[in-house]
Amino acid sequence: MPESDQPNYSNEPELIDLYQKPDKIYTRSFKGYFRNLRLAGGAFLFLLYFGTAWLNWGGRQAVLFDLPERKFHIFSATFWPQDFILLSWLLIICAFGLFAITVFAGRIWCGYTCPQSVFTWVFMWAEKITEGDRNQRMRRDKGPISVGKILRKLAKHGIWLGVSVATAITFVGYFTPIRDLVPDMLSWQVNASALFWLGFFTVATYANAGWLREMVCLHMCPYARFQSVMFDRDTLVVAYDYNRGESRGSRKRGVDPKSQGLGDCIDCSVCVQVCPTGIDIRNGLQIGCIGCAACIDACDDIMDKMNYEKGLIRYTTDSELSGKKTHFLRPQLLIYTGLLVAMIGLFIWSLSSRSALELDVLRDRNQLYRTSSDGSIENTYTLKLANKDQRPLSMTVKVKDMGSLSSRSDMHFTVNAGEVAQHVVRLALPAESLDSGSRDIEFIISTDQPDIPPVTAESRFIAP
Repeated sequence: MPESDQPNYSNEPELIDLYQKPDKIYTRSFKGYFRNLRLAGGAFLFLLYFGTAWLNWGGRQAVLFDLPERKFHIFSATFWPQDFILLSWLLIICAFGLFAITVFAGRIWCGYTCPQSVFTWVFMWAEKITEGDRNQRMRRDKGPISVGKILRKLAKHGIWLGVSVATAITFVGYFTPIRDLVPDMLSWQVNASALFWLGFFTVATYANAGWLREMVCLHMCPYARFQSVMFDRDTLVVAYDYNRGESRGSRKRGVDPKSQGLGDCIDCSVCVQVCPTGIDIRNGLQIGCIGCAACIDACDDIMDKMNYEKGLIRYTTDSELSGKKTHFLRPQLLIYTGLLVAMIGLFIWSLSSRSALELDVLRDRNQLYRTSSDGSIENTYTLKLANKDQRPLSMTVKVKDMGSLSSRSDMHFTVNAGEVAQHVVRLALPAESLDSGSRDIEFIISTDQPDIPPVTAESRFIAP
């Protein structure tokens, strides 16, 4: 292709005024395969988010993060603050999963499953049903104020606000039982903390999806900044086939573009009109592209009408566009995938080996040892036990290989369900048995429930 016909991929820096007010983006309606795929995925995510909060499991809310009680219920499992390491593993898994997906398929997370994108599409749908399609909205915004215009605006913002309130109620409902929260709201008996977070997430959803929209993706989202570092020539991204599309130009339907020295792009700009971030994909991959494939659906529809082959804009790689072979299995992807599998394995192992008991042994720091009236040496220990089971547990304390050590405290006690209890144990060693300054000891805690294995913790007995 002649150099003059190449698209604008200039390396010259573009001066952008960061303080300039951006033009409002009016998106156009479209149909297509990827739109249907996104709708199906969005519907599933909405059902998952809004529906799970109302599920009951075993007489309680199925998923409830009870912060006051420090209990985190996820269906049949209950987690405690002591299980925080599991959350760490889960976040690491999500990070490596996102890295692997980004290396393989670019910002596909942004286009199909990111909450910002999902809610933005819902809010744009509200615009369409209340104010009309792209051209109608543009004409109304430029036209004079009228009763009809005000009513349409109010209807749009009413839907926005309704979705925002429902989102906030559901989010707070994962931390406060939602079946109690809704009646409390209707009777104006919501506590101050819940009321604050209801207001916060209502405003956040309304502002992000209604007003900020592409500004979040372009300027606020950190993922948009580091994703370009993870891309390579074999990353699957939404791209315009400039070799096939250039030179651009309008033409009549049925005319052979080659006879006029044109490519397949008719320069209709529909791909720009449907883009939720307002970019022109024909200028190459940009930080504003969220990989939603709206431009693919719009362009394929135009290609159908012109009787051209689809795929002028498509999911492809830079290697393929350059006429080279795409290498899907490459070191960067294999490393991230391997780390992801390893993290998932560690998470499953941590979850399966999770004990219903947690034991910490603390020696008395104020006094290393004490000499009793009979001449024996005493050490004092505080056993800190967390009962993460749903039942109260009767516990017995033993010391492995006690030898001449004896206990001078009660070695049996009960810890209620979900309680973190402390139990003081005093061990004594007769003076005639002293053979060294200290010795290692091991505490063993067993319960009255055969399905809960004993837990152990090491400490030291210190003597003169």
